[in-house]
Amino acid sequence: MIEDVDKTLREEPEDINEGGQPEQESMEGTDKKTLRRKKQAILEKENKELKEKVDELNDKYLRLFSEFDNFRKRTLKEKIEMSKTASEEVITALLPVLDDFERAIRSMENSSEDSNLKEGVLLIFNKFLTILNQKGLEQMRTVGEVFDTDYHEAITNIPAPSPEQKGRVIDEVEKGYLLNGKVIRYARVVVGN
Repeated sequence: MIEDVDKTLREEPEDINEGGQPEQESMEGTDKKTLRRKKQAILEKENKELKEKVDELNDKYLRLFSEFDNFRKRTLKEKIEMSKTASEEVITALLPVLDDFERAIRSMENSSEDSNLKEGVLLIFNKFLTILNQKGLEQMRTVGEVFDTDYHEAITNIPAPSPEQKGRVIDEVEKGYLLNGKVIRYARVVVGN
């Protein structure tokens, strides 16, 4: 459309009289002014449309950039979580070994075994426990704590020896463990009623 107006303006030469001077405004001059106004209006309309298109594309770009940034942050967070709990399966498999070590140490305390043997087992147990603690394993505190189903699994309920122990853990049957703050094994406990 703008090309048609430009073509018309170029094709119509200004009327020049015999003296080489432009004639007074005639109908054709008025037509040129009208055409120029049309051209100006068309240019303004196209300019407005282009600005709207640019604004729309900028908005789409910003949304896409935000979406990608959120994806990147979420992926990074998932990778961090995965690296924290990647060893969960291995550590969970080692928990029965840790239980066995604790039972062995308790049984050695009551026996008259060689003290060097007891010390050796204790050293190995402490080294094993230290390594697991460095990997994020921590033992739950249970005895005397308020019973919490998020951390404890009640094996049985018994009458509370005192009123203060109602709803509290009386005894621990199996220790519970957290790995980087996440429960990997619930503590199996006896609760007072």
